[in-house]
Amino acid sequence: MANNTRVEHDSLGEVEVPEAALYGAQTQRAVDNFQFSELKLPDHFIATLARIKAACAQANAELGLLEKEQADAIVAAADRVIEGGYAEHFPVDVFQTGSGTSTNMNMNEVLASLVKHHSGLELHPNDHINMSQSSNDVIPTCIHVSNLLMLENRLLPALRHLVGRLTRKRYEVADVVKTGRTHLMDAMPIRMDQELAAWQQQIEDNLTRLENIRPRLTQLAQGGTAVGTGVNAPPTFARLFCRYLSTRSGLTVKPAASHFSAQATQDTALELSGQLKTCATSLMKIANDLRWMNSGPLAGLGEIALPTLQPGSSIMPGKVNPVIPEAVMMAAAQVSGNDTSISICAQHGNFQLNTMLPLIAYNLLQSQTLVANSAEHLADKAIQGFSINNEHIEATLARNPVLVTALNPVLGYERAAALAKQAYAECRPIIDVVAEETDLSREELEQLLNPRHLTGA
Repeated sequence: MANNTRVEHDSLGEVEVPEAALYGAQTQRAVDNFQFSELKLPDHFIATLARIKAACAQANAELGLLEKEQADAIVAAADRVIEGGYAEHFPVDVFQTGSGTSTNMNMNEVLASLVKHHSGLELHPNDHINMSQSSNDVIPTCIHVSNLLMLENRLLPALRHLVGRLTRKRYEVADVVKTGRTHLMDAMPIRMDQELAAWQQQIEDNLTRLENIRPRLTQLAQGGTAVGTGVNAPPTFARLFCRYLSTRSGLTVKPAASHFSAQATQDTALELSGQLKTCATSLMKIANDLRWMNSGPLAGLGEIALPTLQPGSSIMPGKVNPVIPEAVMMAAAQVSGNDTSISICAQHGNFQLNTMLPLIAYNLLQSQTLVANSAEHLADKAIQGFSINNEHIEATLARNPVLVTALNPVLGYERAAALAKQAYAECRPIIDVVAEETDLSREELEQLLNPRHLTGA
């Protein structure tokens, strides 16, 4: 036996495990077998898995399958994991057995060790900690619950915060009339608050979509055990488990309408991923608009100035870049990539079990984190603090020949187009050209071509 190790055993035989490790043989086999990356399932997933184990222990105790002392010891151990400080004892790679069995057994072994250390009870990882469970219902349950918790406590509040920032900024910029753009080309005028209202509506629509998925996330696989038939779990276990987990998590969860579907497929996870991709796409649109509006400041659009957060160049003094929009756009790209990965994973629900669960779990939680952080960064470090370059906006707006669109009913499309071309060619304000080339009075033109009137104000 090597120094600083101990011998553990499982159904396959003996394994050397680091002396200080709380896990046992099955986790060590996973560490030895799966050396694909440095990616581990996040702390939030591990904490949620511990909550599930505690609720299972409580349900088993009520059913008379565990003694109260045993269940209380498991719950206490789970609470220690939930509180944190045990990350090094969950070393299994994300790229592991597709059911997540290695992660499930990792938790079972750690909890058994904590129970023994703190209470002196000898509980078996499979027989006691994993009682009435299998990895096949535990891990799908953990995917739903961990994402539901993050949705409720992190993502939805972050998006609501962004909506609040946009609402306040709209009032600040309501008097700003600017050149609208389609195809990145000058178009009819728009008020800046109308532009921000479009962003706000995007986020509110995303909130609605994400809120609508909650009823499906609350349906849990737990109690279906290996294939959905519920073998080795008492008939009332799923209901009792959901009652205890609801109390422990603050959520309202219930047994899946079909345990077979809940274990064989990851359709709800895929649905959530699609909504996260949609939300990320909305954030990318907002970030990109801010980036364009900030461009220049001399040779670009220069409509706004984003907050100065850091030097923008290692060689060009004084250069400042739109770093928050750029970071958000990269985060959005990652979420889109995660959705592609989750889509492929969800397609592998072969017969009674999906076998790409750990990667679905990792990518979903990362996507939620990225979208939430992006929303908050845009709100607090870009939208809240940008200033308006009124002089530049007004100068370009007054010269915009596309304003002649308002004269279509008076002059006809072809005549208006000819006047617009003339204004472009001569680099003159459209009102001056129309006043010279038509019988319309200056006073009448000022009324017809007033940019604010053209925004519907």
